[in-house]
Amino acid sequence: MPDRITPGMLRLPGEILFDVGAVRHAASAALRFGDRVLIITDPVFADADWLARCRSGIRDADGVSELITDVTPELPIDGVGRLAEPARSFDPDVILAFGGGSAIDLAKVLSILVPQDVEPASLYGEHRVGPPTVPVIAVPTTAGTGSEVTPVAVVSDPARELKVGISSPLIIPRVALVDPQLAIGAPPAVTAHAGVDALVHAIEAYTARQARVDQPGTVPVFVGRNRLGSLLALEAVEVITRSLAAAVRNGNDLRARTDMAWGSLLAGMAFGTAGTHWSHALQYPVGAATRTPHGLGTGLLLPYVLQTCREQLAEEFRQLGQAMGVAETGDGEAVIGRLVSLSIDIGLPPSLAALGITEDDLDQFADLGLGVSRLAGNGPQTATKERFLDVLHAAWRGSLRP
Repeated sequence: MPDRITPGMLRLPGEILFDVGAVRHAASAALRFGDRVLIITDPVFADADWLARCRSGIRDADGVSELITDVTPELPIDGVGRLAEPARSFDPDVILAFGGGSAIDLAKVLSILVPQDVEPASLYGEHRVGPPTVPVIAVPTTAGTGSEVTPVAVVSDPARELKVGISSPLIIPRVALVDPQLAIGAPPAVTAHAGVDALVHAIEAYTARQARVDQPGTVPVFVGRNRLGSLLALEAVEVITRSLAAAVRNGNDLRARTDMAWGSLLAGMAFGTAGTHWSHALQYPVGAATRTPHGLGTGLLLPYVLQTCREQLAEEFRQLGQAMGVAETGDGEAVIGRLVSLSIDIGLPPSLAALGITEDDLDQFADLGLGVSRLAGNGPQTATKERFLDVLHAAWRGSLRP
């Protein structure tokens, strides 16, 4: 019998436009779905010229828009619930989201809550969302989350001591407009944390367990590494590795910003079906405990995850090394070293201890990370508490830093 052929699978928006100036199409894209447009954006963009032009375009076409700027970083679930009623009262035909991952993820959750009176916590996990949902159009202003093309919304839940995901193909935005110019001027720390998270998305999509799509019943939202996602992931690794430090150093470098927007988009397309794995599972409790940005945690943890899994990833390391421009023999040393040097260049903390975490915290973090089964189970080897503790202790010491 021949070897089993590796499947390929992607779930994507119906339309993706990547272009400098793509934001000018936001009004016309929204109006395809109706004339009542709920706009969600980070408060820093409330007075942006491009937002004013978008709302003017909606008015000129006899449409009406309502603006929500109450977007809290890391998206606390209680804040999402409070916004559901005013959003429902407006009765939108479409939700238009401008912003980073929190703004777009808020739009995704509201797309469920507007037509359905359900508790947000009842949506945690995979395939807990049913129709109807309100169409979402996503316009990212950072290069990192890839949320404009993914089936996942991440929220923080203090009661659970970690972040949690709502995962369903029904919340993939219908249209994604990716305009590299919108990230011009983003602060260096935002650029660094968003950008390294995109790199983690790409590498974890490429190093996830091999895809399985033959389970009885519903195919998982995250199916594992597959041949379509891997093509996108490797190009994302190449362009992000090339340009992330330049974008952090000079936020007005349009070429670097374009590379980062492109890499983030490709990484989102890859992991939206392949999924991420251990860095994300462990960041959820780390981020909740330290109130640090998501990308800071995933970027700090990734080299230690790869170090722990290095025996399973020889061929993957060789391909990643080629994409990253380093000579990799398959033992992971060159790839991990390049990731560490990049983390230093963009100013990531040297260790989990530098975030205020104590060594006594790590046991609980390992347990909580294992509880995020859709991520813990998507790694290149079986997730165990011992392996998660190996990652956490090494990252707590910063053992890979010179």
